[in-house]
Amino acid sequence: MQAQTEGRREANLALLLRTLRARGPLSRSQLAAGSGLSKTAVTPLLASLDQRGLTERAGTTTTQGRPGRLVRLRPGAVCGIGLDVHPGHLGATVTDLTGEVHLRRKTACDTSAPEHALDRLADLTRRALDDVPGADWTGVTVAIPGRADRATGTATAPRLRWREVSVVDGLAARTGLPIDRLDVDNEANLAACAEHDGDPVGHLVYLSGDHGVAAGVIADGVLVRGADNHAGEVGHLALDPLGSTYCACGRRGCWETQVGLDAFLDACAPRDDRVHDPRLAQGERMSIVRGRAERGDARTLDALHRTAAALASGISVLATLLNPRKIVLGGYFAALQDWLVVPQDQGRTRVTASTLGFSAGGKGAALAALRRVLDDPTVVPVKSRPADDRGSGAPEDDRTGSAPEGASA
Repeated sequence: MQAQTEGRREANLALLLRTLRARGPLSRSQLAAGSGLSKTAVTPLLASLDQRGLTERAGTTTTQGRPGRLVRLRPGAVCGIGLDVHPGHLGATVTDLTGEVHLRRKTACDTSAPEHALDRLADLTRRALDDVPGADWTGVTVAIPGRADRATGTATAPRLRWREVSVVDGLAARTGLPIDRLDVDNEANLAACAEHDGDPVGHLVYLSGDHGVAAGVIADGVLVRGADNHAGEVGHLALDPLGSTYCACGRRGCWETQVGLDAFLDACAPRDDRVHDPRLAQGERMSIVRGRAERGDARTLDALHRTAAALASGISVLATLLNPRKIVLGGYFAALQDWLVVPQDQGRTRVTASTLGFSAGGKGAALAALRRVLDDPTVVPVKSRPADDRGSGAPEDDRTGSAPEGASA
């Protein structure tokens, strides 16, 4: 019975935390109405969140009648670390429960050597922990442009030349962090979750624009992973089966051979051009391409025109097949949105460019690392034991739940 009561209490704490995150700042009455809990139940739950430093006062309501004290999530109180891996580059993002990004860092790296890449990822993790002092951290999630097995903590990414690399074990060994706070996931999936966090559309598709092309699919507000966790490999749709270009997967005519970053850059410039320099981050390469397009460079404009046409063709397939409300184009598609994100008649599907750019996967990874707290706020330790709202001076017992805390309105 005690375990059942504690589980119910943890669920209600998580419910309040998610309600504040989605709709805050809120008064106790507004929280009760928004969560479906009674005001009697909300009071001790708010005290518990406050004792953990997760919430703070945010003024009073301005509605008619007796003013109520507003509560909001405390910025910077708890943070998640997201690490993202791209060919030639690594990134780190730190995000708190409010969604605010406290740190974004990128560094060049030979990612084709997995052990070296893990060494650098560990360095980025330690620096992120040092650069955001005073915050509780919930975990680290690594975004991989390939297939991630979350059960084993391994990743396979042909573009990185990784095959069943032990990402979680390797990072734990290098940092000394608890293995249960480390995770790895597919970058497109994480980017889709980041886009959905900013605009919670029930049906959304995020399309990455990178060396590989993948999709993160949200249906009814839930990420679609597929039977073997391989959903979203849209870059290998055979949209030009009679084409002469072979894909990295060994087949001809994959969509990726038409709109992938490598194909686009090959169309833009010869191999000795600086846009092919792996030492340059994608953002720097896109700045070069934009500059040439704005100056009217014929080869660049032709590459943009052909890519936009091939992109539109594939998007129409996704819109028909998945029927999303929104398709978000990320990566280099978003960086060159003035040329590639063309208005399209896809019924009720809206096609937009990501505002997160190349950092979408990293932010999604940081948000994923925060799930531990959003699912169970009691993983954050109590920092103070103030008297409760009744003025009794008695501290709230965090080991057992009182009956009102589990009650619903």
